[in-house]
Amino acid sequence: MNNSRIFLIVCIVLTLTLSACRLSASTPPPVTPTTNLSEIAKQATMTAVAKTPQTEGSETPQATSPSQEGTETAGETQIAPTNTPEPVDQPTSEPPQASTYAVPSSYTLHKGEWVYCLARRYDIHPVDLLNYNGLSKGAVLFPGETIQIPSQARAFPGKRALQYHPTTYTVTISNNTTYSIACEFGDVDPRAIAEVNDIGVDQKLSVGQTIQIP
Repeated sequence: MNNSRIFLIVCIVLTLTLSACRLSASTPPPVTPTTNLSEIAKQATMTAVAKTPQTEGSETPQATSPSQEGTETAGETQIAPTNTPEPVDQPTSEPPQASTYAVPSSYTLHKGEWVYCLARRYDIHPVDLLNYNGLSKGAVLFPGETIQIPSQARAFPGKRALQYHPTTYTVTISNNTTYSIACEFGDVDPRAIAEVNDIGVDQKLSVGQTIQIP
């Protein structure tokens, strides 16, 4: 009887022990979350970006400034309008033109004229002009005397023009005449000065008067 009780007790103890072992092995330990969901999403995004194929030399598109002349809109290039100034007509002043006057066969001297003045005006060598009139170098001539002009003679040596022209000239002294002014410029005919200024060749000029020199 005692042995039966002892055997029964042992069986009960063994049964309880085995049940405890099975329960321990089949029940998993509680899991403690160690990873944040936002961190998982971030890592997943980075992984997807890393796996995206990149083209060599590609650049991040940048915004186009509105001030640029060419802007692309819907696949078309538009050129910004520029303000182009309209041409303005500029006043043009052409130099005065005068007729060409023939060389006279004789000439009466006026105040402010001399042999070298006539030589430059008519493109004649001064020595030939003096010899043609039987005059020596340095001869004194007076207004009213007549000088004969040779039809054939050597050209004036050197530069005939003494001042640049066409230009304007302002009368500075009271006894200026078209004849004396023509001699100041060298190769200008007094008749041409009178023509472009629409005055008489013997007209008296006033101090401060501006005239055109052709």
